[in-house]
This record gives sequence, structure tokens and C-alpha cells, in this order.
Amino acid sequence: MIITPLLVIFLIIVFVLLFLFLNTVDKRKWLSGLISLALTPLVFFFMFYPFLNIISSYHHQKYFDSDAWTEKPALRYEMIDNTIKSDTLIDASKEQITSLLGKAEWLTWDEAKKAHDTNKWNYGLGIEPGAFTSERECVEITFQNDKVIALKTYQEDITFENEKE
Repeated sequence: MIITPLLVIFLIIVFVLLFLFLNTVDKRKWLSGLISLALTPLVFFFMFYPFLNIISSYHHQKYFDSDAWTEKPALRYEMIDNTIKSDTLIDASKEQITSLLGKAEWLTWDEAKKAHDTNKWNYGLGIEPGAFTSERECVEITFQNDKVIALKTYQEDITFENEKE
């Protein structure tokens, strides 16, 4: 485990809260301090840390990897930010995109043509972890003259097959 300033601050907060709580049970400060010191790691890792993960939407960022993209489509959201910032896919041809990302999962609907736009490919990125997540992440890749000119992320509501409209 890496000891960071944020970890130390959170551990101190948990210790102080435990000490204050245990001080209401028994007025002997040395006993409350000793029990708080012993319980702080347990309370932190089994109560505080899981609660923090539920309410926060932090996720790891990874570099683009074609194999990981095709093998683990639910974790693509971890790669997309770096992919967009580094312009990894800009100026790639449709054939290169197909070999790196696979075949387009769906095409954007063009209302003017009343047809699918073959120059706008979409891929699902998965669902970012969190307790209050109701949308899934997606990316739209725009082509011009068979070359990628833009990547745009967007969110889509999560729907299930057994839900009634």
C-alpha cells in the first residue's frame, strides 16, 4: 500500500471520530485512545473506504491498448480520456480503426438523410462505477475522407430489456 497525504488525513479523521465516540462510552481517555488506535485500520478499510468508493466516481485512467479494448469492452471508459488527449486515433483510416477497435458497434442516425451516417461510428465504453450511475459512456468517432477527425464522448441512459416503456 502506498501511504499518501490523503490516506493519512482520512486515517486521522477516522481515529478522531472513533476517539470521540468511544469517549462517550468510557471517560478514561487512555483506554479510548488505545481502543481507537486499534480499531482505526479496521473501521477505515471495512467501513469508511467502501463508503467512499460508493459515493465517489473516481476510476483509474489507462493508456490505449487495442487488445484490452476488444477483450474487455466494459472497461473502455478507463482508456478513452487518454486516447482523446493524446490524439492516438486522429488521422487513422477506417481500416486502421477497424483493426484497432473492431467493427463499429452502431452508426449515428442522420436525420437529414433519414439514414445511418457511415462517417460516424459509435462504440460503447461501459458503465463508470458508482452508486448513482444511471448512464453508460459512449464515444462517437467522426470520419472525413476516410480519416478520423474527431472523437466525442457522450452518455446514454441505461435501459434493460425487461423494462417497460
